Amino acid sequence: MNIILLGYGKMGKIIGEIAESRGHQILLKIDENNRELLDSIDPKPIDVAIEFSQPEAAVSNISWCLNHGIPVVSGTTGWLDQKPQMDQLAEEKQTGFFYASNFSIGVNVFFKVNEYLAKLMNEVSGYEVSIEEIHHTAKKDAPSGTAITLAEGIIKNQQAFTAWHLSDQASENGQSIPISSKRIDPAPGTHIIRYQSEIDDIEISHTAHSRQGFALGAVLVAEWLPGKKGVLTMNDFLSF
Repeated sequence: MNIILLGYGKMGKIIGEIAESRGHQILLKIDENNRELLDSIDPKPIDVAIEFSQPEAAVSNISWCLNHGIPVVSGTTGWLDQKPQMDQLAEEKQTGFFYASNFSIGVNVFFKVNEYLAKLMNEVSGYEVSIEEIHHTAKKDAPSGTAITLAEGIIKNQQAFTAWHLSDQASENGQSIPISSKRIDPAPGTHIIRYQSEIDDIEISHTAHSRQGFALGAVLVAEWLPGKKGVLTMNDFLSF
């Protein structure tokens, strides 16, 4: 399979190594220093693009892929206010667009555990919920995309919440979940959900030991995506 990498930072390099170890060819590695190469390459040999860039580059990268009929796997966070436009473009072009806040199989199991716990907590009272996420200092956006997905999972399954907010910011009402974002090297990513009461605490967590799980998941999705159309998610991939 012929792959282009849009974003060649730490994650992009690991993705490239894993893809090549699985027999794929990396045709092009794009970063902020050579973005102009996209305007001159022939898109026909490209089977799929994997996009792990920066928030400010994500929309232009994804748009380029979809407008050229190239399926694209994106894991860039911090730009999701513009995702509806990319979803619409993918549907118009009938080209596969796969976005996930986290490609780790373990994290996606954790998402489901979080939703199930949120449903159970609808039946009890006296608990306050919070989310904590810890990442390396090079991560620019806060909270993490994974933390936002976890908050959305709680909101979807609990009647008490309608929004989330960073814990160092004031909440507009009592129906918002506080998210604490910490940046500590070399943490690849830790996410903790806490339900706290005067009587006891309930806590679930996921800790990544390296970026390998994220990168492998992205490559597995890239292998699966060609030939599929429209907007797809990890639920489609994993058939949860």
